[in-house]
Amino acid sequence: MLKLPVYLDNHATTPVDPRVMEVMLPYFTETFGNAASRSHSFGWAAEEAVEFARENIALTIGAETKEIIFTSGATESNNLALQGVAEAYAYKGKHIITAATEHPSVFDTCKALERKGWSVTYLPANAEGLIDTQQLMNAMTEYTVLVSIMHANNEIGTIQQIGEIGEICRERGVLFHTDATQSLGKIYFNVESQNVDLASFNAHKIYGPKGIGALYVRRRAPHARLTEQIHGGGHERGLRSGTLNVPAIVGFGKAVQIALESMIDEARNTQRLRDMLWNGLASMTDVLVNGPDPVMHAGQRLPGNLNVSFIGVNADALMMDVKDVAVSAGSACASAQAEPSHVLMALHIGEQRTRSAIRFGLGRFTTEEEIDYTIDRYAAAVKRLRTVSPAAVV
Repeated sequence: MLKLPVYLDNHATTPVDPRVMEVMLPYFTETFGNAASRSHSFGWAAEEAVEFARENIALTIGAETKEIIFTSGATESNNLALQGVAEAYAYKGKHIITAATEHPSVFDTCKALERKGWSVTYLPANAEGLIDTQQLMNAMTEYTVLVSIMHANNEIGTIQQIGEIGEICRERGVLFHTDATQSLGKIYFNVESQNVDLASFNAHKIYGPKGIGALYVRRRAPHARLTEQIHGGGHERGLRSGTLNVPAIVGFGKAVQIALESMIDEARNTQRLRDMLWNGLASMTDVLVNGPDPVMHAGQRLPGNLNVSFIGVNADALMMDVKDVAVSAGSACASAQAEPSHVLMALHIGEQRTRSAIRFGLGRFTTEEEIDYTIDRYAAAVKRLRTVSPAAVV
């Protein structure tokens, strides 16, 4: 039976999986110790739980346990990676390379570093959101210390060839950071085989709790060094001080475990539903997909992502008309801004098409009934809004 409202904004956040919640609960009321309290059993139990979760995350991405640093989320992880590397390697050079389609937590951190005297190259993207590796190589100089390229884009689902990017960086002696927030547990990701030196994640994109994330920092050669950005206590190998959020870390570890075990089947089912949604929406006139073609280039796009422009209809007006289907017009981290999506603008599709774009994020709990309902509601709403004066809706 269909339950309203329908939730199709899983790139913004996901509900906590009941199995995750179950393992978290005891750490709020029973095993509530501080993981840094090493003089009694409460602290020992908390520390053991934290280390077990750390092992799960490390196993999932091909890392060593000590290479996982817990943070408050991917935004903090991205800030720590970029600013930490910038300070630690300033003696070597002050040049960073990133992409014009990065998440605001990378994009804005680069802008902040520019104000401090750093030089940042923003690589353009093609119509599908992919960067050109030749342009990456051409942008590198003897002063380049870091390349930061997102693995899977949060708005258009584009999957970058990070293995190739990482190999280029490794050959040039440049550190490679990737924001793997949207790819963790959804598609293949391995820090060793893909030559990644630093990687950012969070739990709430994979059915874990909000407020917890991690940063992978390579300890093996070539070793990645960071300057800590939060001081006080020396937690997390001195790279991120602060009392650990034990219940959330436990939940993160469980969420990663579930994601790893179900990734192949879940990706297959989510992509099937995504294709079902696209087929329904594409039957309408003047509907264009943004990013890799879901049919022709399915392997270049996250299984559950669909970003569509309904030409002649403003996205905000459309979302207000279809209030019982939760979607997004861009990144949740930039939703308070009135400016059009910088990711879509970087594809050079034009402001009108950008302002008519809707992001659909399908997930673990999405059903066929919800997809059918969404197609029907959007078909009716688009038809109705297109009868309004274009000046009123675009």
